[in-house]
Amino acid sequence: MPGGADGPTPWALAADLDLAERVARAAGEGLMERFRGPAQGVERKSTETDLVSEADREAERTVAEMLHDERPEDGMLGEESADEAGSSGHRWVVDPLDGTVNYLYGLSAWCVSVALEDSDGVLVGVIHDPAGGETYRATRGRGAECNGRPIAISGHDHLPTALVATGFGYDADVRASQSRALTHVLPRVRDIRRGGSAALDLCWVAAGRLDAYFERGGHAWDWAAASLIVEEAGGAVDRLEGEPEGLVAASPALLPELVELVRAGEANARP
Repeated sequence: MPGGADGPTPWALAADLDLAERVARAAGEGLMERFRGPAQGVERKSTETDLVSEADREAERTVAEMLHDERPEDGMLGEESADEAGSSGHRWVVDPLDGTVNYLYGLSAWCVSVALEDSDGVLVGVIHDPAGGETYRATRGRGAECNGRPIAISGHDHLPTALVATGFGYDADVRASQSRALTHVLPRVRDIRRGGSAALDLCWVAAGRLDAYFERGGHAWDWAAASLIVEEAGGAVDRLEGEPEGLVAASPALLPELVELVRAGEANARP
């Protein structure tokens, strides 16, 4: 990939972002063709509530084929199957369908997430929301946008009036712990929203529709692209250490207080 001593050139960044968007849109087009139709090939993954369908697998095949054709030397990490090492020092991190349960139930909160990593982290990120008609994009150090217009976080810095999104894991014990922790968090914020797609939750933080987000139990493909979009929109993200790992996102002023609140809730949730 072209680049100088200070990293990729503007031309290379533009090409990376363009490819990420084309890949996300191609996967989204196939998913829309199946959306609200009969579900096919639905299987359980980690638990009875963790589902994958033929739509997920077909979307990832679309992504993999495009990336192999155009960037054969790059690595790829995908939710459903792909974990391939590359020789270029770059890796694509892909969730072909974030919000599978929503998708299978005919709910519109789902998306395609495509990120490109280099040795310094996430370089470009695209979240394509076909049902909502929105495409979020970000390039490291160059800002974030939705449908071509710059976006920015709400900047909210008062936790008791913050609208906060969260999500829940698929493992029953993890869900039980999360529900106990939530009883500590909920009375101390404006309200909680649970959309069902971590990537979209983060994009809505980036766009100022939510003030913050936290969740334990996600994966690299859930957060890679959307975390960059949050940061490039003026927000901040922090990891929750432990097993499973977690993520918190908010304005830089609000983030430390929210992290403290979430950790206190988790401590209170322990038996």
